[in-house]
Amino acid sequence: MKDTPAPTDMEARWQRWAAQTRAWGPRGNERLTTSVGLVLLVLLGIETLTTLALSSYLPEHIFLGLLLIPPVALKLASTGWRFVRYYTNSRPYRLAGPPRLFLRLIAPVLVVSTLTLFGSGVALIVVGHGGGPLLQLHAASFAVWGVLVAIHILAYLTRVLREGSADWRRHADRVAGDGGRRAALLGAVLAGVILALATYSAQDSWLDHRHEHRHADDVAHAAAAPARTEER
Repeated sequence: MKDTPAPTDMEARWQRWAAQTRAWGPRGNERLTTSVGLVLLVLLGIETLTTLALSSYLPEHIFLGLLLIPPVALKLASTGWRFVRYYTNSRPYRLAGPPRLFLRLIAPVLVVSTLTLFGSGVALIVVGHGGGPLLQLHAASFAVWGVLVAIHILAYLTRVLREGSADWRRHADRVAGDGGRRAALLGAVLAGVILALATYSAQDSWLDHRHEHRHADDVAHAAAAPARTEER
């Protein structure tokens, strides 16, 4: 029985390149996209619930919104990579096929509304006041984003629930690059936590300014009420 010869340096480099290609190919990309999607499904679900009683959960809403930025950026990068590879005629991505036509049509609007939603939210914290055009833009972009992301979730929910935890399951089919994908996801979540904690004082300052602004408005309205009564 002959021993299998050790691979040459060229063969070893080729094997590493082939593994990296599989990791960043359609299957690896889908694993990353669905795993990030699963995390976002949970976090965005909680974030959306805070909007049902925003006056009570506004601090949590702001904190979660900032925490979400790196995972959302990773999701956009993953789907953007697939878009670029498909439309630059990468053979593996062309064979995997595009998303459904309707989802491709709404994708640009979903991306723009996502960037506007999170960008306006960050701008509100940076500017440091409690309302105005930025708040209106934030609310309007949330209305558009909410409809589109609901459609997106319905379209991909089954796939995300089936594949989203595959890189973390011991007995799931292994796709090359699983360690890198796990590191990318954990890194994005950790970066979000760090961002939310690092900006906590700015969040608190914005909330205080908003409270003071509303208190001043209430005082002004209360002072104006007797004058209106006397005029009558």
